Amino acid sequence: MLGILFPFSCLFGAGLYFLLAELLKVPTLAVTKAVIAVTRREKKQAKSLEAVIFDLAVKLSGRIKLGDYKKRKMAATLKSADINLSPEVYTAKAVVKAALILAFLIPCLAFVPIGAPVFIFLAIAAFFKNYKAADEIVRKKREAIETELPRFVNTLTQELKASRDILSILETYQKHAGAAFGTELEITVADMKSGSQETALTRFEARMGSAQLSDVIRGLIAVMRGDNSVVYFQMLAHDLKQLEIQKLKMVAMKRPGKIKKYSFYMLMCFLFMYLVIIGVEIYSAFGQLF
Repeated sequence: MLGILFPFSCLFGAGLYFLLAELLKVPTLAVTKAVIAVTRREKKQAKSLEAVIFDLAVKLSGRIKLGDYKKRKMAATLKSADINLSPEVYTAKAVVKAALILAFLIPCLAFVPIGAPVFIFLAIAAFFKNYKAADEIVRKKREAIETELPRFVNTLTQELKASRDILSILETYQKHAGAAFGTELEITVADMKSGSQETALTRFEARMGSAQLSDVIRGLIAVMRGDNSVVYFQMLAHDLKQLEIQKLKMVAMKRPGKIKKYSFYMLMCFLFMYLVIIGVEIYSAFGQLF
């Protein structure tokens, strides 16, 4: 009975969806794919499942209410992560992905009830993973920029001895900067050309939220105001170099722990192999005894 009821429910639901989509003038899958392709920066073809998720997220976003502070904070994070979605749509997208995984709970309860907690756990994990995806992108970008800051500050120290044109220095360094830092410098340079240079640097600082970058921006603003900040950048370069050495030491300290982890996995594999052989021999011996 269940074998007939489940396919019938799926086909009936699909037919009802297509009828309601035609009556309510829901955008087609091709239109949704085109919207996703236009809004995203990377040139990747939108998948059909992603288009369906985006369509459902847009419909659900009208029911999601966020506080003003949380909305502003999430909007800034999404902008820094190059995700062209509103905070409501972004949150709804995480909810929809979790709900799609949770939908497998219904057939699981019908056929394999013991596996139901697995889908609940996967749905919760998928929600938090997708909800924190923008924060993870910003964190990786911040770490990449902070890794490059010592070299950038050393360059500033040398350039400020000959010139105090901050815009020209940033434009020159942008050509040789890393991917993350180069993108942010490109945005900052364009912002400096179109408006106040101090405001553009302040926006750059706010986008990243890095304490080390804040020290650099503070020095650049001081140079614009007429201060001789060569000594300041020399001291800052020394401090950033010490921080970089500490980070490398922390990375080196974590390596032995990772090696021990994989060594433990190998030991467990060897033990499991011997236990299987011993179990097979014991089973064969019991067969001969009885």
